[in-house]
Amino acid sequence: MGSFQLEDFVAGWIGGAASVIVGHPLDTVKARLQAGQGYGNTLNCILTVYRNESVAGFFKGMSFPLASIAVYSSVTFGVFSNTKRFISQQRYGDSNHAPAFSDLLAASMVAGVVSVGIGSPVDLIKIRLQMQTQTFAKANINLKHRVIGFPAYRGPIHCVSSIRAGAMLLRDVPGYCLYFIPYAFLCEWITPEGAISPTPSSVWMAGGIAGAISWGTATPMDVVKSRLQADGVYLNKYKGVIDCISQSYHSEGLKVFVRGITVNAVRGFPMSAAMFLGYELSRKALRGEQAATNP
Repeated sequence: MGSFQLEDFVAGWIGGAASVIVGHPLDTVKARLQAGQGYGNTLNCILTVYRNESVAGFFKGMSFPLASIAVYSSVTFGVFSNTKRFISQQRYGDSNHAPAFSDLLAASMVAGVVSVGIGSPVDLIKIRLQMQTQTFAKANINLKHRVIGFPAYRGPIHCVSSIRAGAMLLRDVPGYCLYFIPYAFLCEWITPEGAISPTPSSVWMAGGIAGAISWGTATPMDVVKSRLQADGVYLNKYKGVIDCISQSYHSEGLKVFVRGITVNAVRGFPMSAAMFLGYELSRKALRGEQAATNP
């Protein structure tokens, strides 16, 4: 068998879907905190969303990322795993050879670059739908071409047609390096000596810790990304990345760039634990079926 394996893409879809279901409520809280809507702190944001929009408010905008995860997560995990095997094949003559740090770094960077092109539209639409916290009437914004009293976007398709500029996933390349690399080392470290493969508990723990590390360290760029993506729901405030950083700093100080770091890290653990556990278990199951069909 060559180094390319299709089951990595399928397993990535399953793991990604699991992570969206687990993490979307906290993702909604994170997006609203970082966009500067005056919620104050995480607890106040949660209480406000629940009081004004009930439980459904935490799942706003989930249908689109859940549906599109088949493309985003499967491609990201598939590209990472297959790139890692390709590098091992080229360097060591064996696609299953244990990767060195530099191999993991290269594979993570490739996955990050690919994710920018695949994931930016998905993330942008999700953010815009999540930020529909009030009607135009409540926002007191005089937009004559919109219907007063209704949300800006009726759904993902309307959102796509209304957005004129793509969002920037500035965190993704370093973010994936701090995602896959800690996972690989932690999984190897936690796995009992002599085990053929990592146990589910090892995968869950390593994936959760890797997610908390990745999302925590990516928070400053995630704040900028969220503000740029939320910009334009009702009006355009920022001219670009530098202007967003400058305005945010002058109006709220350095603390704005760590806004949501707690919810990011907390959310990152269960999301990534579910992602990696779903991915690893699905991949093992798919390989077992393949082995039974093609001995």
